[in-house]
Amino acid sequence: MKIYPKNEPRRFTIKGVTISHVADINLDPDEMITLRRDDGSEYDVAAKSWGYYATPSLNGRLRDQGFRSVLVKNKSTGQRYVLLVREGQQSAFNEYLAHQDMKVLGFLDEECVKIDDSDDMPE
Repeated sequence: MKIYPKNEPRRFTIKGVTISHVADINLDPDEMITLRRDDGSEYDVAAKSWGYYATPSLNGRLRDQGFRSVLVKNKSTGQRYVLLVREGQQSAFNEYLAHQDMKVLGFLDEECVKIDDSDDMPE
């Protein structure tokens, strides 16, 4: 593993939200990093020869850490994202979705994921 901190973080703003790019990390296959927050939650990413485990198990470790995995779609661009929502942050998440013009397509941690990707359905 190699960590490349950004001495001068690259900052960019998207729809009023400023992001600071603070480091790059290179992982070799079968290496994993754990991202931690002050609230004690953790998030793992593991490199494989074929790609990445982008999340821990959606209905196991990720849920145990207090996150729900959600597939969302930007209504304007059609781009899709997998977002992780912290327990107790549903209101802030809903505000973010409205501000970013996104809609929930489905919760990925449910036993039967029903994805609604139609644009002509009433909200």
